[in-house]
Amino acid sequence: MREEERAILSFQTLPNLKTSHSSLSETTYDREPLWRNAQFSCRIRSGGNNGSFGNFASVSMAEMKEDGRNEFAPSSAQLLKYPLAILAYVPRDAAIFAAGAVAGAAAKTVTAPLDRIKLLMQTHGVRAGQESAKKAIGFIEAIVMIGKEGGVKGYWKGNLPQVIRIIPYSAVQLLAYETYKKLFKGKDGELSVIGRLAAGACAGMTSTFVTYPLDVLRLRLAVDPGYRTMSEIALTMLREEGVASFYFGLGPSLLGIAPYIAVNFCIFDLVKKSLPEKYQQKTQSSLLTAVVSAAVATLTCYPLDTVRRQMQMKGTPYKSVLDAFPGIVQRDGVIGLYRGFLPNALKNLPNSSIRLTTFDIVKRLIAASEKEFQRIVEKNRHKQSQDASN
Repeated sequence: MREEERAILSFQTLPNLKTSHSSLSETTYDREPLWRNAQFSCRIRSGGNNGSFGNFASVSMAEMKEDGRNEFAPSSAQLLKYPLAILAYVPRDAAIFAAGAVAGAAAKTVTAPLDRIKLLMQTHGVRAGQESAKKAIGFIEAIVMIGKEGGVKGYWKGNLPQVIRIIPYSAVQLLAYETYKKLFKGKDGELSVIGRLAAGACAGMTSTFVTYPLDVLRLRLAVDPGYRTMSEIALTMLREEGVASFYFGLGPSLLGIAPYIAVNFCIFDLVKKSLPEKYQQKTQSSLLTAVVSAAVATLTCYPLDTVRRQMQMKGTPYKSVLDAFPGIVQRDGVIGLYRGFLPNALKNLPNSSIRLTTFDIVKRLIAASEKEFQRIVEKNRHKQSQDASN
C-alpha cells in the first residue's frame, strides 16, 4: 500500500455524542459507559485528500457505579411485583451477617435449658465453695437441681448474655468462614479439603476471640447462684480477679473450637456438595447434612470443651490444658472428659442444624435475588432497545 493510501485510525471527541442503546457491546446492570464522548473512526488518505467512511463504531469502557444502579434497574412498580429482587440491593456480606445473627439467637434460645444442664454437669465438681461436693451429677439430677434453685426460669438463666454473645459470634463466624474460603482457594480457584478445614478453624478462632469475655460471663451467671446480672459478675471479676479473668480458658477454647468448626463446616460443605443437584436445593437435605456434621464434630471435640469450662471456673485448680486433662481423668476417669455430653449433643444437633440450614437457605435466597434482579434488568434493556429502534 502506498503511503498516500494508507489507512489511518484516529480518535475524535464529540461533545454531544451519546451512547446508542442499540450498541452491540454488552452493558451489565452495575456498569455505565465511561467514555460517552469518544468516536472511533477510519479514514483513508489518498492523494493528499482526506475522506471518512459514513459508518463508525463507538468505543466505551465501563466502571462500577457507586450506588450500583443504572438506567435499566427495576422500577418501584417492578420491585413491588417481584419483591425478591429487593434483596439484591442488600450487600451480600451484610445479608450473611444478619442471617447468622438471627439464626444463632433463635437456636440458642430454643436449646438454652439443655445448655444449662450441660454446664452444671461439666462444672459441678469444681464449683466455688463446693470442693467437698459430690464429684459428678447425672442428667436427671441436673434437671431437678435447676428446677429447685430457680424454677422454670432457671432453665433459661444466663440465656440473655448467651444471646448477646451469640449474635456477634454466629454472625462473625459465618461471615468469616465465607471470607476465609476465598483466601484459601488454590490457583485453580478450587477449595481443597485442607482449605475448607483451615477456613473453618480460622473462622471459629476469630469469632471465639472476639466474643470470649461474654462467654465467661455467661458461664459464671449460669452456674453460680450468687450472681443475678452480667454487670454484677463483671464488676466482681474486675475487682477480685482482674482483667485477665475474662480470658481464663481462652487457650483450650481456641484449641477446642478450631477443630470443631473445621470438622463441622467442612463435612457440611462436602456432603452437601456430593449430593445430586436436585437434592442440594432442598431444605431437608441441609438439615440432615447439618445433623451429621454436628454429630461427628461434637464427638471428636467435646473433651476440649470440658477442659475449657473447668478452667473458666473461679477457684479452678487447673492452670493449663496440660494440667486439666490429667487432673480431670484422675478425678473422674476418662468419662469425666465427656460429662454433659448427652445434653450437649441434644443441644448442638438442633443448634447447628438451625444455624447451618438458615445460612444455606439465605445464600440460596441471595443467589435467587441476584438472578431475579438481572432478569428484570435484561427485560428493561431489551424493551428500551426495541423502543429506540422503533
